[in-house]
Amino acid sequence: MAASMCDVFSSCVGVAGRARVAVEVRFVSSAKGKGLFATQLIQKGETIFIERPLVAAQFLWNALYRYRACDHCLRALEKAEENAQRLTGKPGQVLPHPELCTVRKDLHQNCPHCQVTYCSTECLLAAAEQYHQVLCPGPSQDDPLHPLNKLQEAWRSVHYPPETASIMLMARMVATVKQAKDKDRWIRLFSQFCNKTANEEEEIVHKLLGDKFKGQLELLRRLFTEALYEEALSQWFTPDGFRSLFALVGTNGQGIGTSSLSQWVHACDALELKPQDREELDAFIDQLYKDIEAATGEFLNCEGSGLFVLQSCCNHSCVPNAETSFPENNFLLHVTALEDIKPGEEICISYLDCCQRERSRHSRHKILRENYLFVCSCPKCLAEADEPNMTSEEEDDEEDEEGEPEDAELGDEMTDV
Repeated sequence: MAASMCDVFSSCVGVAGRARVAVEVRFVSSAKGKGLFATQLIQKGETIFIERPLVAAQFLWNALYRYRACDHCLRALEKAEENAQRLTGKPGQVLPHPELCTVRKDLHQNCPHCQVTYCSTECLLAAAEQYHQVLCPGPSQDDPLHPLNKLQEAWRSVHYPPETASIMLMARMVATVKQAKDKDRWIRLFSQFCNKTANEEEEIVHKLLGDKFKGQLELLRRLFTEALYEEALSQWFTPDGFRSLFALVGTNGQGIGTSSLSQWVHACDALELKPQDREELDAFIDQLYKDIEAATGEFLNCEGSGLFVLQSCCNHSCVPNAETSFPENNFLLHVTALEDIKPGEEICISYLDCCQRERSRHSRHKILRENYLFVCSCPKCLAEADEPNMTSEEEDDEEDEEGEPEDAELGDEMTDV
């Protein structure tokens, strides 16, 4: 049962006005599935669309380690200076220009029953209306025997940082359907995300849970069923259905990162300062990040993931013409043009980071096969097709065990991130 085009675009229209939705979803091929195409000229630097996720959730280890985020929109809740103090391990760390911090603690609200924190009354009400009535543990928030707490602890025991998914994203999907008056509409929306074969689903679960994934998946399914069973979604709770749901979240979940410190840094960059003052501020920020790296490593942001209907239609390219970002310090995803995009041209993002895109074709294909189960056929990969199936010299040590042929039986493309 396919969702209507109105359903597909509803997550954008609610936050648009600032950005036109000059795109349409088209079927590309049986290998690639759907794709997103421009319906009019989109200029370089233009925001193509802004999208709100159907559901989003903070990663569980991230939350446990006191990365404080709004329980609904993932907006960072710490003041920039508090964020810097925690990340550097220096309680006395002071930031210049504190007026540039955008965090409004006076607006924060707690659920009156379980005390989880929201950045605003709007988010508290939105969560309660969509899923939190089902998921609120009330006074049992810290009870290790509460079914949801048992589920979350089991997840943390099998999925360690760096995190790429959360069992609570699946929980919010179920809770949303449970609370919905129009359950069929939400089921249609969730069905928009691409499906995999049984073997591909097992590969995804193996990637998330490790070598003992079959036993761990069954434990999670049992705990998930005990906590959340819903008759309208009975298929999701069967062994095959739960594996499919797990794979859906594992491949379609778009990472979300928010940071009050990062927002403060961007605001500092925009200040008009005298050359000496600019030099001093830049040196201060550089040293701050060095101190953070020494104390915390790479874990700087409040992190989670969400399901975005329109963004999930964007195919991958190693030479993307668009990119995703979260400049509003919450779960609102912006897709921005990296170059002029003509009417009828496909809008592609990259599932690889900047460094990965500069690696050899063989290395890029290895990453994409292992994480997204497809072989890329973008213009860059086609242009490099005659290159030997070997990694560049600096990658030899980590990839000389690679023996899978380039024509592995995997999909040629996919439409998720």
